[in-house]
Amino acid sequence: MTTLAGRTIAALRSEHDVLASTVPALSAEQLTGASGASEWSIADVLSHLGSGAEITLTSLQAALGEAQAPGPDFNQGVWDRWNALSPQDQATGSLRSDEALVTALENVPEQRHDDLQVRVGFLPDPLPLAAFAALRLSEVAQHSWDVRVGIDPAATLADVSAQLLAEHLSGSLGFLLGFIGKSDAAPEHAVVDISGTPYRIALDDGVRFTTADLPATATFAGPLESALRLIYGRLTPEHTPAHLEVTGNISLDQLRAVFPGF
Repeated sequence: MTTLAGRTIAALRSEHDVLASTVPALSAEQLTGASGASEWSIADVLSHLGSGAEITLTSLQAALGEAQAPGPDFNQGVWDRWNALSPQDQATGSLRSDEALVTALENVPEQRHDDLQVRVGFLPDPLPLAAFAALRLSEVAQHSWDVRVGIDPAATLADVSAQLLAEHLSGSLGFLLGFIGKSDAAPEHAVVDISGTPYRIALDDGVRFTTADLPATATFAGPLESALRLIYGRLTPEHTPAHLEVTGNISLDQLRAVFPGF
């Protein structure tokens, strides 16, 4: 598929396939061990992905006229059910739930990619399918890394996912920076050029990830995937490439304070 929605859905399939080849081999000790999310075990992360897939699928089905729109208590009921599962059931259930969602997204006809609008509970207006799929990719790419880094400290984001997230964050998903970025933690206004890419992180009265030709005040010399992990609070010192460097009017530690993660 050549649409932006199609490319994003293909990335979700790739992320799913990686987890599907990784999770079944995890031991009980690994499932209850630390993940890349500071307060969650690997099983906790997988439970979050599984419940999120179920909630996301229900929203997609409602947009397609295949189900009723979820009520105000729907999400909490899903979370409570998943939280009550054993770590092993959270792991296996997560793969089933995510497979159902990815398959449903793949089954949306390409001619609907540009006109389908999907409501998301925390937003006032529906999202185009490309942005809706990207919202899921934003979650899956980071939490897939959380799982993989729990067993491989050298894990990185998939290049395709990083490229797509950058494209979306500089466009229709820019609103996410308002939730995850804390511009008041920056010592002063800054425009951080991500070297080798068209992207910049702009810190002023808010936080933007942009391709605008703004004069740079600092440089992030490192892979795009590392810049994306920074934005999602996952470029911790122990998971930062040795050659990565930030120069200019803001330091890497100060950028970490701007993006504390979740």
